[in-house]
Amino acid sequence: MLIDPEAEKWSKNLAKSEEKNKFEQQRQEKLERIRKLNVDPYGGRYDQVESAEDIKSRFKDDDDTQKAKTAGRIVLLRDIGKLIFITLRDSSGTIQIGLSKKLLTEQWELIKLLELGDIIGASGQLGKTKTGEITIWADDLTILSKSLCQPPEKFHGLADIDLRYRQRYVDLWANPEVMQRFKKRSDIILSIRQFLKGQGFLEVETPMMQTIAGGAAAKPFITHHNSLDMNLFLRIAPELFLKRLLVGGMEKVFEINRNFRNEGLSRQHNPEFTMLELYQAYADYNIMMDLTEEVVTALVEKYCSGKKVQFCEYEIDYTRPWRRASYADLLKEYSGCDIDDIKAIRAKAKKLEIDEADMDEAVVVNEVFEATVEDNLINPTFVIDYPAALCPLTKRKKDDPKYAERFELFIGKMELANAYTELNDPAIQEENFKIQLRGQDETMATMDDDFINALKYGMPPAGGLGIGIDRLIMLLTSVSSIRDVVLFPLLKPAAD
Repeated sequence: MLIDPEAEKWSKNLAKSEEKNKFEQQRQEKLERIRKLNVDPYGGRYDQVESAEDIKSRFKDDDDTQKAKTAGRIVLLRDIGKLIFITLRDSSGTIQIGLSKKLLTEQWELIKLLELGDIIGASGQLGKTKTGEITIWADDLTILSKSLCQPPEKFHGLADIDLRYRQRYVDLWANPEVMQRFKKRSDIILSIRQFLKGQGFLEVETPMMQTIAGGAAAKPFITHHNSLDMNLFLRIAPELFLKRLLVGGMEKVFEINRNFRNEGLSRQHNPEFTMLELYQAYADYNIMMDLTEEVVTALVEKYCSGKKVQFCEYEIDYTRPWRRASYADLLKEYSGCDIDDIKAIRAKAKKLEIDEADMDEAVVVNEVFEATVEDNLINPTFVIDYPAALCPLTKRKKDDPKYAERFELFIGKMELANAYTELNDPAIQEENFKIQLRGQDETMATMDDDFINALKYGMPPAGGLGIGIDRLIMLLTSVSSIRDVVLFPLLKPAAD
C-alpha cells in the first residue's frame, strides 16, 4: 500500500502535538496544586544569590561552617524517597542541591511537585557527598518559576538545529556550550572596545534610520515615518556619518552596531549584522592593516589556545605578519588571467557560467575574482589595491590611479574586513557618486549632497576600517554558521 508522505507527516505532527498537550496538562495540574499550598509558583525577588561557579570555587574541604545560596533551573532530578538530589543550572554552570525530608519537612509536599525545567532558589549548608560532589544541603527552598513546557528529552540537550535557533531561550540552558559561546561573544566585543579606547578612539553612535541609503553598495530595507510622511532606510553602513565626525574634529572614532541589508540568507549572511567601523584621521590603509592585525591577533591570544586555530576543516595560522597580496596578482595566480586582458577575463567568466554579457568590465573582473580567488584564502590574507572602478569612496594610488588604496581581509575563505584610504576631495567624490548612481534602482539613486557639503568644509586624510563582528566571532569560536553566533537569527516562518 502506498503511503502519502504528507499524510504521514501530518499524523506524526498530530501525535507530537497530543503528547505535548498531555505533558503540559500534567504540569498545569501541578501548578494548581502548588497554588493550593498557598505558594506563589512564580515567586519574586530573591536576594544574595551566588553563582554555581563562585560557590564551587570558594569551597574548602576542611570548613564545615560554609553556607551557600543560589538559584537556577532544574536540569536533573533524582528522587529516592526521603532524599532528592537536584542539579541546578545557572549561567555559570551547575551545582547539586540535596533535599532531605528531615530538613525540609514543612516544604516536602511542595518539593515533591518540582519537575525538570522549574526555576528554584535554595540555601543551606555547603558540603560534599560520599562521591565527592560539592552540594548545598538545603534548609530552605523557594520556587521562582514553574515550567509548563516539557524540557528536551532526558535533558541531553536540544538537538534539532532549526528548533535551537527558533527557541534560543531553551537552547541557552539546554546546551551549556551555547551559553558559553554567547558569553564569549560579549567578552570579545568588550575586549575590542577596550583595545580601541586604549588606542585613543572615541565610541560614537550614528543614525540607524537614514534619509539616503549610502556608504555601501547594498539593497536597503525601507520604512516609513508617519509624522514626517517620508520614507527612511535602515542603514546599510554608518560610513558617511562617521566621516562627518572627522570633518567635525573627532580624529579617531568607532561604532559597533547593527547594519541592515535586504539581501540573501546563508551560513555567512544575516540581513541584520553587527559591524565595527572606525576612522582615523591622518592615516591610510596601511595603518588600517597594522591595526587589524593587532586587534585580531590580540583576540586570538586571549580567547584561543595558540596562534593556530581550527575553523571548520581548516587550521588557520594567525602568526604575524599576515600575507599582503595585490588584487591583480591574486587574480593572475588563481584564474590565470591578466587583469588588463578583459577579453581573456570574459572568456573565463563564460567558462565559470557567469552571465557577463551586460556587465561592466570592472564588474566582470570582480565576478571572476570572487569565483576563482576567494576559496583559496584560508590563512589571513590582505587583498590590496582593488580596481578603482569598484571603490567610489576610496583614494586612488598616486603611482597608478587605476587602482584604489583599499584592502579586504580574508580568513577561512570569508571576507572579514574592508578598509580604505578615504577619499576627501569633494569634487572627485561628487563625480564618483554620480557614476555610482547611474542605473541604480530609484530608491537608491539619490545624491548625498550634505556629505559633499561636509567634504567642502574639509575632511582630513584618513584611513577607514570595517570588521564583521559576527564573522569574527565565528572564527574565534570555531563555528561555521553565522546563526550560531547571533542570538536570534532571521528565519523563514516555521512549517506547520
